[in-house]
Order: sequence, then C-alpha cells, then structure tokens
Amino acid sequence: MSIFRRDRGGPSRVTVQEAAARTGHGNAVDSGGDAVLLDVRESYEWQAGHAPRAVHLPLSALAAGAGLPAEAQARPLVVICRSGNRSRRAAELLVTRGVKAVDVIGGMGDWAGAGLPVVDARGGNGTVA
Repeated sequence: MSIFRRDRGGPSRVTVQEAAARTGHGNAVDSGGDAVLLDVRESYEWQAGHAPRAVHLPLSALAAGAGLPAEAQARPLVVICRSGNRSRRAAELLVTRGVKAVDVIGGMGDWAGAGLPVVDARGGNGTVA
C-alpha cells in the first residue's frame, strides 16, 4: 500500500520512521528517498533545527497561495512541522491542489526523539524550537 493513498478524503499520516524511509534520512532500511521532506514551520523554527535536505515553506505562506519551491515540485511530499498539527493542515491544502502529500505524526519533536538528524541554519547540531 502506498503511503500517498488518501484515506477518508484526507491525506495519509506517516510515522517519523516511515517519513525517514521515504525521504532517504537516517538509517532507514527502505530508504527509497523518492519523496521530499517539506518543513512548514516558521523561519525561526527552521533556523533552530530542521532535517538535512528538507525544503522550507511556512504554512502561512502556503495558505496565502505561495507555490512550492523548485525542489519540491512534481515530487511526492512528506510534510512536517513541530508536532503534526500544521503539517496536517498543509498536507490537506496540498492534496486539494493535486499534490501527493502525507503528513508526519509527531513532527520534528518525534523526529529528533527518534534520533534522526537535525541541523541548524549553519549546518551544525540543531534543536527543535
């Protein structure tokens, strides 16, 4: 079953381990790496810490109609925020626009808690703000 299948009219949800596998992060065994990790947190949160190779587009900009960054266009998206609330809303918006998107349960808090990499704006060890 594809993680990009829609259930009950909304986007699917995935664990951080599934997200890491789909985006090629960490030591994921099934790291197909075909999807892009889209971080929808605000800039100060992104700068404090984000997953390496993630693409940044705040939910506020997405909701205002901003287009996807070039790296995220025409690719399946795994959407993440701090706890999973904003990513759920972002994934719903994206799905209504015809984008294949899922959101990450537990967000960056669970990502960091699972020992997955987090870097700051300078590429050093990051924290989840």
